[in-house]
Amino acid sequence: MKGILLAGGSGSRLYPVTRCTSKQMLPVYDKPLIYYPLSVLMLAGVRDILVICAPDSLVPAQRLLEDGAHLGLNISYAEQPEPRGIADAYLIGADHVEDEDSALILGDNIFHGSGFQELLRSAAERQPGCTLFGYPVSDPERFAIGETDDRGNLVSIEEKPLGPRSNNAVTGLYLYDRDVVEIARQTRPSARGELEITDVNRAYLAQGQARIEHLGRGYMWIDAGTPSSLLQAGQYVEFLASLQGVRVACVEEVAARMGLISAQDCWELGARMTNSDYGAYVMSIADDLAEAGRT
Repeated sequence: MKGILLAGGSGSRLYPVTRCTSKQMLPVYDKPLIYYPLSVLMLAGVRDILVICAPDSLVPAQRLLEDGAHLGLNISYAEQPEPRGIADAYLIGADHVEDEDSALILGDNIFHGSGFQELLRSAAERQPGCTLFGYPVSDPERFAIGETDDRGNLVSIEEKPLGPRSNNAVTGLYLYDRDVVEIARQTRPSARGELEITDVNRAYLAQGQARIEHLGRGYMWIDAGTPSSLLQAGQYVEFLASLQGVRVACVEEVAARMGLISAQDCWELGARMTNSDYGAYVMSIADDLAEAGRT
């Protein structure tokens, strides 16, 4: 399975701070925002990832993530010259995806929950078609909403409905089969001039090939694209770190625990950041894995 991390856009909801830096480089407690969606792709078993950035965000992303080899990944980059919609990621990334299944995640989406990795892996194995991930929200009129029947089957998708028939928001994580590139190519721009991912999802739904996984109690999803949601995300991550010692989306830890890098590699990555609490945490994870015989 190939991966696309869409980190384009201007971050205008976060102005003025994003006038001088990329939204995905903003800190969420102890790490850049982009680490969070990257860790989701890693947990889903994706190793070959295309990061799509706005032109002025490309160099910072490359400086931070490099080619991904230090995490056992293969990371490449592409530009999205201007915001043209989420589905545009599949026009830009057509050669990257080729004829394989793929996972697309938005660069400002944060997920966390017990058993999330197992849920991702199970969903990825249920292709063909597309799999969406729903999360209950209190303001469904702000999101694409997935309506389900009594058996949990997806029956409709509405974009920012005035009278929502459900509170189940479609999050910014999508799993697709190899047909998605052609479906995206056939999608026409909406009234706001963008290629809407909802139209892609509706095409799958019309074929009877769309399903939705419900992220209920025990899961957390934040679209960290506004000042308040970015603050809430940082507070959530800090709370877990201080209360349980858990660092959400520590990509070095994810890579080491999944066997993508060795405990020694992990320790060396932490040593490069030895003056920070984050670096010390990475080194402690490496020490724990080494003690457990995971060299």
